[in-house]
Amino acid sequence: MSVPTEPKQVYERPRYALSSVDHALRIIQILRDTGGARLSDIARELDVSPSTAHRLLAMLVYRDFAIQDESRAYVPGPSMGAAPSPFPWTRRLKQLLGPHLDLLAARLDETVSLMFRTGTRIRVLMTVEGGQLLRVGDRTGLVQDARLAAGGKAILADLDPAFLERLFRSQSAKFAGTYLPDAEFRRLTTTLEETRQRGYALNHEETEPGVHVLGMSLHDAGGGPLAALAVLVPSSRAEVLEDETTLAMVREARTDMDLEIGAAGLEA
Repeated sequence: MSVPTEPKQVYERPRYALSSVDHALRIIQILRDTGGARLSDIARELDVSPSTAHRLLAMLVYRDFAIQDESRAYVPGPSMGAAPSPFPWTRRLKQLLGPHLDLLAARLDETVSLMFRTGTRIRVLMTVEGGQLLRVGDRTGLVQDARLAAGGKAILADLDPAFLERLFRSQSAKFAGTYLPDAEFRRLTTTLEETRQRGYALNHEETEPGVHVLGMSLHDAGGGPLAALAVLVPSSRAEVLEDETTLAMVREARTDMDLEIGAAGLEA
């Protein structure tokens, strides 16, 4: 009796392959497998001009799949190592809160984002840009350290202290490379306490030069932190984030979003 075998995967180039997409994916593979490369290396590997390679790399940097180190070489960015989301509710959350983000962005005329936490990082699920000429652009898909991002701080501030200990001080944290020494953990808990007392988190160029962010946590049907709302502005308008009118509008939007999430029964 013959033993059934799994069908073999046939790797064939698509008939209508898009060269720019193929080149971008090849760069991701090169950075993943070599740990980093210079612009000239990428251009030579792809057999494209340096200007073409630069445009491709600029998009990968924008989407956080690549960053430049101190020597100006390109290395894998945070998005490269991000595992698939373990949460089944992210698409539903985006559908529910999209209209609220649109409304808040229109009212503030500033860029707003929706994000959620996975481990010690946050991922930007959706961005709606403001209408001003000088504005923060789309950050959808960005992966950032939750300790630095305003939305991440807002979520962490709402977590149980024992859970924070497990995230940053446990044996598992050591294995994962997210363990914080005593002094760093004390600084984090101080920052989170300030966030709780203030009612919102701030990020003054901690994750990106020239960008200031306000973050508020969003809560699931049981009252626990599910996600976060963030308002992003250029440094020239940083004072907008602590303006009472801005805060009132963001708080109102947060309340409406929490009600929407609760009515849908979403839970972390």
